[in-house]
Amino acid sequence: MPKFYARRRLGFLAAFTGLIASAGLLNGPAASAALPTPVSAATARTYLASLTVATENRTGYDRDLFPHWITQSGACNTRETVLKRDGSGVVTDSSCAATSGSWYSPYDGATWSASGDVDIDHLVPLAEAWDSGAGSWTTSRRQSFANDLTRPQLLAVTDNVNQAKGDQDPATWMPSRTAYHCTYVRAWVQVKYYYDLSVDSAEKSALQSRLAGC
Repeated sequence: MPKFYARRRLGFLAAFTGLIASAGLLNGPAASAALPTPVSAATARTYLASLTVATENRTGYDRDLFPHWITQSGACNTRETVLKRDGSGVVTDSSCAATSGSWYSPYDGATWSASGDVDIDHLVPLAEAWDSGAGSWTTSRRQSFANDLTRPQLLAVTDNVNQAKGDQDPATWMPSRTAYHCTYVRAWVQVKYYYDLSVDSAEKSALQSRLAGC
């Protein structure tokens, strides 16, 4: 299925995917397009060059300092909203819990039919954000970061893949599907840039290397 490959193909692929979607022909793999489209590789390179390079500091980190899965609309919280957005044929009950559907994980190429097999990944992990500057934020800003549906920051993926990723940055972890690498690093840089987060030297080097091939 179409993914975000080279920059020169993005316009065509977006139009093509939209055409197929309107025809009702998309299956699980195309659902990964639900991730808000990251900036182009050229823009990501420009953003990356402007990010502050700093040593990470996790002093005082606690996941609870990032209130997440807040109510988004009606009975639906952030997790449930992303499950509906990223899934195919998702059916929910009166409390917005997904009772059926399928979810394609762009990180590893697996498709799941039970929502319990799917995690909502914070593409830039909460701990990584803390290390990079979020420790000085207000609780309100950390909540906005942890529930951001506008930037390419939240994505439904295979649960054990998300758990294996943990709080790692692209210097030590990348999705096993190489076809997704360009999308992943473009999204990573966009999120860090938007939230004015720093990068460490190894992280910046890894991002530069990946973006050079996009």
